Amino acid sequence: MITPLEVRHINGVGWYEEAVQSEGIWRLSLVTYGKCVYWVNGEKQIMEKGELLLIPGGVSYYGKSIPTVTHTQIVVHLQGDQADALPALERTEVVRHKPGCYELIHERMKAIHQQWQERQSYYVMMSQALLMEVLIYVNRELDRGVIPPEKHMHAERMKRYIERHYREKLTKEDLGDEIGKTPNYAAALFKSVTNQTISQYVHDQRMKRALFLLTESQLSIQEIAEFLGYRDLSYFYRIFKRITGTQPSDWLHERPPVI
Repeated sequence: MITPLEVRHINGVGWYEEAVQSEGIWRLSLVTYGKCVYWVNGEKQIMEKGELLLIPGGVSYYGKSIPTVTHTQIVVHLQGDQADALPALERTEVVRHKPGCYELIHERMKAIHQQWQERQSYYVMMSQALLMEVLIYVNRELDRGVIPPEKHMHAERMKRYIERHYREKLTKEDLGDEIGKTPNYAAALFKSVTNQTISQYVHDQRMKRALFLLTESQLSIQEIAEFLGYRDLSYFYRIFKRITGTQPSDWLHERPPVI
């Protein structure tokens, strides 16, 4: 079983860390904002948002913030039995990777950190499941090989387009036009890089906005659904439940009081 031993969220400009990673323990970090720098076995690695670094046991490293540059990263120290070993955990060299499915990995890393902070019943088991999911995503991409920069660029361009137009009805034709490719090519490329369909990504973006509006606005659930492009309220409820595991009404108590 892959088990997290320590989970941290690093935030700021004054971070510095130096260590030799313990044998049998891996250090997984995901940069979620800005950039920072690592030296691993004497080799410099400038890590930017969207990149992860997996340092195996026995490897020396130190990392620090870049002066005047704010960055955030989520760090998990983990241990795994040989029976559950994944190819990435069998390597003796450092793994640096820019995952195409960054958003999926980021959400799960955030959930691991939340589990570790709140420490509710079964939080270790929940963290184990989430961490295994992260490592499976990473290993699938490593098995497939490096994603060509051009495909990464096209996928990022489509993501940005969706983030600007997520309230509208989006089609593969729209995204094909955005990157100058056929609709089918755009849809297949998006799925191959992000591990999500266009529709899944659109719903994810809408649900992130829904969570913000449910907790920070005074709009009704019906108004939020319509604002996000859902004309059928029951459909909005189903999508919200599928993605967040909760009901929209569960979040209303977190709203600030009306003055």
